[in-house]
Amino acid sequence: MTTVRTSPATPPPRLPVRDRTAADRRARVGVSPMLSRLADERATGVLLRERGTLHLAEGHVVHAESPSSPGLDALLTRPDIAEGDLEICHLLALYDAAYFALSPSSTPGRFRYEAEPSPGPGRPVPVAAVEHETLRRRDLLHAIWPDPSTDADPLIRADPADAPPVTPRQRAVLTRVDGVRTATDIARELGRPAFHTLVDIRRLAAAGLVTATTAHGARASVPAEPLPPPSPDPDIALLKRVRDALEAL
Repeated sequence: MTTVRTSPATPPPRLPVRDRTAADRRARVGVSPMLSRLADERATGVLLRERGTLHLAEGHVVHAESPSSPGLDALLTRPDIAEGDLEICHLLALYDAAYFALSPSSTPGRFRYEAEPSPGPGRPVPVAAVEHETLRRRDLLHAIWPDPSTDADPLIRADPADAPPVTPRQRAVLTRVDGVRTATDIARELGRPAFHTLVDIRRLAAAGLVTATTAHGARASVPAEPLPPPSPDPDIALLKRVRDALEAL
């Protein structure tokens, strides 16, 4: 009998191990490394970025503004705002402007330290809450419709033959799409947060009802149908829950 000698089996290659240190570092960095550092420093001043500014007081966000967001004054013109809802409108405006101010930028941000914080109509908001809401909004828009061109470019209506039904809120947006107005223009006319208008527009784009002018290189005429009045905004109830959550911090 011939004995066959076999060499020991070659051990399988080791599976790659995820660099938890790098992952934890990315989690700590958040949306803006500079903003996270300023929060840790409990800094007071103004963070200037390409698409907006954030006002900080002892590391908390007290106010935000962006050319892409209608701002607090526009929200206060809505008919469904009660006198006691100023703080809720402040939160709506802050989160709305912060979403745009913290958008990816090709230029670095700058921070101007100040001895006294800028006045704000509402209570300060933790940086972690602002960054969490910004990331949530990015994910939501991408899940609805991944093409961001409808966020900033003038919009035109597609009007397919088998157009799906739209909600009253979406109808108010759709009738203002004329080849000239942008999402920010429409939000300002309706007295709504710009981000919530982006949600409606991306849903209309996903349904084939709206597209950006850059996709076709043409501009549509103003629709002949009358413009409907702004419908009651359900975001008020949502922001009341946000306020309750902040009070628990």
